[in-house]
Amino acid sequence: MERLVFLFSLMALAVLHCMNTTPEFQEPVVILQIGIAVLVVVWFFYFLITRRNPPKDTLFYVFAEFSFTCVIDLVSAMEHDGFISGFMEFYQKTGEPYLGTAYAIMMCYWDGIVHFIMYLMMIQRLWNSKSYRTLGLFWAGSLFANMSVFVTGIVVGKFGSDIRPAFWLNMPFLMLPIWGAIKLFNQPKNGPTLGGYRAHYDQSFNLIWRPTDLLLVLLLLGAMAFTLFRGLVALDSPLEACTIYLRQYEPYLKDPVGYPKVMMLHFLFYMLPMLGAFIYGLVVPGCTWMPDWTVFVAGGVAQCQWAHIGASLHPRTVTPFRIPDEAFLAVLAANLLYAVIPSLIAMRCTSNTNFFLTVTKLPGMEGMPWVPDADTLVEKKHN
Repeated sequence: MERLVFLFSLMALAVLHCMNTTPEFQEPVVILQIGIAVLVVVWFFYFLITRRNPPKDTLFYVFAEFSFTCVIDLVSAMEHDGFISGFMEFYQKTGEPYLGTAYAIMMCYWDGIVHFIMYLMMIQRLWNSKSYRTLGLFWAGSLFANMSVFVTGIVVGKFGSDIRPAFWLNMPFLMLPIWGAIKLFNQPKNGPTLGGYRAHYDQSFNLIWRPTDLLLVLLLLGAMAFTLFRGLVALDSPLEACTIYLRQYEPYLKDPVGYPKVMMLHFLFYMLPMLGAFIYGLVVPGCTWMPDWTVFVAGGVAQCQWAHIGASLHPRTVTPFRIPDEAFLAVLAANLLYAVIPSLIAMRCTSNTNFFLTVTKLPGMEGMPWVPDADTLVEKKHN
């Protein structure tokens, strides 16, 4: 099935070429009407071909539909960067002109490549009755963060006074990831939810005796400080440190397109509390929500940081807002580390879930000397 979805998605090239060569299809209202019609036709196509053997999960239609639009996003990014031509000139003028910004170009590359691959992988697993829950949560976090920053940035940035009808085509891509995330969170988890002796043993160690978790907590504290600081910079804090950082390190935060400021505020008001919650989950055992939420947040941060880093380096960002040469390595390293930390947390939480399981008191557990005295044993070993 994933091969069929891949091949049918390439039909987007024909649709774009037809619209680009037909002046009647290039009016703003007509673009919106054609866009809605294409979404309906694509859905109806997959509904017909699966009518005799319907998918067990209705998210299949979302993945198949969005695979089609991934090709459009990839074409948009490549045409704006000059790699191809003849497909999207009309859309740049009368459709969504903000797609020509550096941030939107990097966003479209992520959607056209990373999301497209994820859709095909999830369709393949879904169609073969395999679990795709973890990958699905990463996708939901990625696409929701993508669209929430993108849509908000359009409204509050310099393009807010020139919103065309095609803007409303973004709404399904903002709302459906929310529905998909709720659906995935409510699905049964891949692994066990209750722990036995092994989980009780792992949870008996304090943080000081878990060096990996201790390092992750320290990284999370650093990420929280960085999040708070950049949020203050985006809010035009008069603190000298904020002024220096904005002028000498990341002037892109004040780019008038609006996307970087919106992203920093998203991080400040939503990401910062989640990072604090992750620290709590690494310290206090039995936080069963940790594996799912760390994957969801990792997807969002990975997408946002990709677009943010790429846009701050892209030629379409005017020189005064790009990373200064003398601070290039420091800023790039900080942003890359910030992007990686949530993924490291997610890998930790999904690779060994014992610490995050609900532990039931099994008969005889209290009598096992190695269970309640784990810290004591470690102290004796080190002494």
